[in-house]
Amino acid sequence: MKAHRRRFGRILLGMGALLLTSPSTLVRASAEEEDTENRLAREVLARADRIRFPEEGFQVDIAITTTSPDNEPELRAYRILSKGNNQTLVQTTAPAVDRDQILLMRDRDLWAFLPNLSQPIRLPLSQRLTGQVANGDLARANFVGDYTPRILRSERIGNDPHHVLELTAVDKWVTYHRVLYWVNERNGRPHKAEFYTLSGRLLKTCQYQNFRSLGGAQRPTVLVIDDALRAGNRSVLEYSNMTLRDLPERVFNKDYLKKLSR
Repeated sequence: MKAHRRRFGRILLGMGALLLTSPSTLVRASAEEEDTENRLAREVLARADRIRFPEEGFQVDIAITTTSPDNEPELRAYRILSKGNNQTLVQTTAPAVDRDQILLMRDRDLWAFLPNLSQPIRLPLSQRLTGQVANGDLARANFVGDYTPRILRSERIGNDPHHVLELTAVDKWVTYHRVLYWVNERNGRPHKAEFYTLSGRLLKTCQYQNFRSLGGAQRPTVLVIDDALRAGNRSVLEYSNMTLRDLPERVFNKDYLKKLSR
């Protein structure tokens, strides 16, 4: 009976302590916990971005092979010059007939320079460039700055646990409205991504493959993008010849590019 009374007394003390805890303290604790989770999500996203591409200015070549059930494979190639996540130049290098086409991205403004047009034309980042690849997939490839991340759950793939991040676009100008992003918890490498439309429909999926030395670090050198709306439509992006470069500002100037595209 005495033991029962002591146990009952401890329960009452615990309840009293809970009642004495002010609502503001509980709210503050909850806010601190949420802030910690948000900070972790941002760190995971930033680390995965650094693995995919350097933070410094760089140049890289990309070959894109697109296949579909009813057509012959199509090969297109591009050279990317990038300075941070706000300035990118995309120059078509193949096929030869399109070699003078240039895309320029500054912040979230994207311009196309075509040899048969006297003035550049503005394009949305979400517009298709080739196959399953949108303009923004090449012109603005990093996720930090474009999306607000949160960690939904942890999911095991093979022997490794992965963070599953939900990325929500910070504004309507971003390439995709919503992205689910799997990142290896052990090494920070991106594993796959799912891209969704504004209505919530799955648009396409991407696998990050063939991690090799590229631009001074281990990076994914192959991206496989599958169309979720049309089965069998796929684009494979192969990255090569990445070099770090100190790129001058004039490279990302519209007037300078007008001369190049003539």
